[in-house]
Amino acid sequence: MALSLLVLVISCNSTNFTKASSATEAGREFVDAILDGNHDKAFFYLLKDSTNELLFEQQKSNYHQLSNSDKKNYEESSIVVIDIKPESDSVNIFRYYHSANPKDTTPLRVVKKQEEWLVDLKSVIKM
Repeated sequence: MALSLLVLVISCNSTNFTKASSATEAGREFVDAILDGNHDKAFFYLLKDSTNELLFEQQKSNYHQLSNSDKKNYEESSIVVIDIKPESDSVNIFRYYHSANPKDTTPLRVVKKQEEWLVDLKSVIKM
C-alpha cells in the first residue's frame, strides 16, 4: 500500500515538459508559460537557485494580482524574438517582446547547464 501511494505521488509530480535544446527554445517556452500563467511549466525552464526562485515567486505573486482582462491579454499575446546574442558557448541573451506589451524588451539570460538550457532571472535585476 505504501509503495503504491509513493508511485502515485511521484507520477503526479512528474512533468511532461521537454528539456530545451537551445537558448531560443528555453526563452520562448519560459516566456510563453509565464504569459499563459502556467507557472509549473515556467519553473521547469528556470535555473534553480535561491535568488531565481525568490524572483520567480515574486513574478507569480504579481501575476495573480493582475485583472482577469490583463491575464487574458497576456495569454492571447504572441512572442516576437528580437535577438539571441551568445556571450559564450553556455550563455545567451534572449531579447523579445510580446504583443500585450511591445515596449517591454527586457533581455533574459539563458544558460546551458548539463546539456539543458535554463532561464536565469537574475539578469533582469541590477545587482
